[in-house]
Amino acid sequence: MVSDELIGRLRGAVAGPVLARGDDGFAEELAGFNLAVTHSPDVVVGLTSEDDAVAVVRAAAETGTPVRVLATVHGVPNPIQDGIVVTTSRLKGVTVDPQTRIAQINAGSVWADVISAAAPHGLAPIAGASEVVGCIGYTLGGGLGPLARTYGFSSDWARGFRVVTAAGEVVTANADEHADLFWALRGGKGGFGIVTSMDFELVELSTLYGGSVFFDAEHIAPVLNTWTEWTRTLPENANSSVVILRLPPLDFIPEPLRGKTVLNVRFAYVGDVAEGKQLFQPIRDAGTTLIDALGEMPASDIPLIHNDPKDPTPSWDRGMMLDAIDADFIAAFLEAAGPEQQLPLIAVEVRHLGGATARDVPEGSAVGGRGGAGTMTLIGVPDPSLFEKVLPATVDGLIAKLSPWISQQTTVNFAGGFALPGSYEASWPADTFARLAEVRADYDPDTLFPFGPRQENSGS
Repeated sequence: MVSDELIGRLRGAVAGPVLARGDDGFAEELAGFNLAVTHSPDVVVGLTSEDDAVAVVRAAAETGTPVRVLATVHGVPNPIQDGIVVTTSRLKGVTVDPQTRIAQINAGSVWADVISAAAPHGLAPIAGASEVVGCIGYTLGGGLGPLARTYGFSSDWARGFRVVTAAGEVVTANADEHADLFWALRGGKGGFGIVTSMDFELVELSTLYGGSVFFDAEHIAPVLNTWTEWTRTLPENANSSVVILRLPPLDFIPEPLRGKTVLNVRFAYVGDVAEGKQLFQPIRDAGTTLIDALGEMPASDIPLIHNDPKDPTPSWDRGMMLDAIDADFIAAFLEAAGPEQQLPLIAVEVRHLGGATARDVPEGSAVGGRGGAGTMTLIGVPDPSLFEKVLPATVDGLIAKLSPWISQQTTVNFAGGFALPGSYEASWPADTFARLAEVRADYDPDTLFPFGPRQENSGS
């Protein structure tokens, strides 16, 4: 329980809002993308500067009060019910140096902010599929975006972080300073401090051949079988994923897709447009398309490839890595999740990995899951009444049918909330897991920043 004395101290030291449970604006300050999650810590502090972060950490350290960090709250499905939560949404701002191709990204920024700042210079970030996801939290967990086969994990492009440590000190972590912390922050996710900004290298990319096509239910099996064989020989500059969508008959859904079960094939080719078009032709030839939205696009439109929702909504999902994507997997996948099945899942997605995702950065990083051939993500119907029992039971049954292809390893951005038991420990090889524990102990010996399933109500 946070004392009135500590709350008063925070209000005197912090420029941003300090709200105790029950104060006006408390719930709004904690609200995030997933409307099914309600956080209720003892106090929430809206950071307006790095100095605010330092003041919070020093006050918390003196009283032994746990501190957790929230940005867009995409990846924190477990309610936080104690201690101090700091929100970073006010710490927006992106500065791009076109000569060095480095973007300085403040902690409250989302990928849309970086994309718009980089585009005028012919540059682009290796970002996530959604432009409204927070840059820092996503990158700390590694991050597998639409261009991952070509450019690797998003964290591979992080070049430095500013961090407020448990000692109340601001440190720079990069390849030359606090290199152990830099290693951990690229894939180790949380439990190290409050990251206030990140230096992130951009790539020279102004256009690409990308987008997606949709097929009706009758074409799902032949297209998936073609896609599986096709991915076996794709070059690294070609990126693809498939998703079976069960769409409701609502007006905001394009008419050709409304109320249907369809297959969406996404594609991103970094190279010549004509080459990309020719490379994708076998997929077009495998069935009749309902919508074909594939063509040359500006790099600033990469988020349209997946076209993830931008508005907050209740959400339930589970992600995992795959050891193989082969004909036998697709047969089992169709039997478990194909169009004939009645499932309370709005999306069942498979992403093709390999290429640059399999190679670590030269100096090494804490990213787990580099050996995965792909990922599978299961997204439930956004009805919270299904979240406790119906969706877990449905997904457990589906996973049991696909278990021969599901990897024992995963990546930590898949390890929260509704993940498979043991996913946190499986997010890293054993030696990486042990080294991360050592780095956390060095920088946060008293566990001021709880993280992982061993820490109740952990946030990130």
